[in-house]
Amino acid sequence: MGDWVIGALINLLGSIFINFGTNLLKLAHDERNLCARMKPMIHFPAWRIGILFFSIGNCLNFISFGYAAQSLLSALGSIQFISNIGFAYFVLNKTVTIKLLLATAFVVAGNIFLVAFGNHQSPVYTTEQLGENYTNIVFLVYCISLVLVVIFHHSIYKRGKGQMLVPFSYAVVSGAIGSCSVLFAKSLSNILRLSLSSSVDGSGGGYSTLHSGFTYSMLLMFISTGGFWMARLNEGLSRFDAILIVPMFQIAWTFFSICTGFVYFEEYKVFDALRTTMFVLGMISVFVGIYLLAPEDDEVLKDASLAVFKTSNLSQDVERQFMPSGQIRDTEIIWTRYADMIGLRERQDIGVW
Repeated sequence: MGDWVIGALINLLGSIFINFGTNLLKLAHDERNLCARMKPMIHFPAWRIGILFFSIGNCLNFISFGYAAQSLLSALGSIQFISNIGFAYFVLNKTVTIKLLLATAFVVAGNIFLVAFGNHQSPVYTTEQLGENYTNIVFLVYCISLVLVVIFHHSIYKRGKGQMLVPFSYAVVSGAIGSCSVLFAKSLSNILRLSLSSSVDGSGGGYSTLHSGFTYSMLLMFISTGGFWMARLNEGLSRFDAILIVPMFQIAWTFFSICTGFVYFEEYKVFDALRTTMFVLGMISVFVGIYLLAPEDDEVLKDASLAVFKTSNLSQDVERQFMPSGQIRDTEIIWTRYADMIGLRERQDIGVW
């Protein structure tokens, strides 16, 4: 069994663990919203177990990058969307629609192409080789292009014109910078694997490689870009409709993760015309599947209306407690006049006076 197979299996298991943990966290939040008295999340067993699975899954994904190509593992991360359907059905009691099954077929087909025609090499790099790759002329040109892409799309986002273009530009900037955390994570995982293997066979280096300036710089860049991605993800979900922004985030993240690994680790050197074509087709199939997995408008509206219905009475009571009496009276007058206007319009529509 090749190292890339081990890395792929570890990554698949990590993605499933992450998705299972995410669904448990969602279940815990739903249970908390149903409670009359809001308790801290740590009191819910589903939340504690979810955090455990989420953390283990991320650790497994980190380890997997030391055994397989970044482009392959970045694409395989989409398998979590498949496991999400099963967990949503069994854990959250969600309905599996024909659209979800079609999206699953696209993602599975795309992953088959990616695994069959992807990069199966998994060399272990020394810290010197990793450092040299950062000064490679091709990678420097790619970084300059990435900066230009970020500047261009950030300017589009700042102008705020275009209902689809603005969130797309926001997702591109987020994915272009945030996906660099995958590169730094793979570098750190490679260094960890190198130090462990050197200590076992006595070939030199050993754990001393973990205390080099290069390792600390990679750790700093990983934390910075990973933190940037999480901040942009949370901000994007608050600024844009989840139906629109979530698929864009996932596509931008996957695309730039694959491209960065292709250039930095020179994975393109093992691809011929056929493998390149099949790999691109696999990526397109995965992206189509991710887009189809976005929830429908009516599903989001139904969930939102249910949440509003559950919390409306509580929120009205809280707002009333902190309102001055004069403001309460004015508000009641406004709502009474508004109700009278609505009733008048309804009577006019049906011809009743």
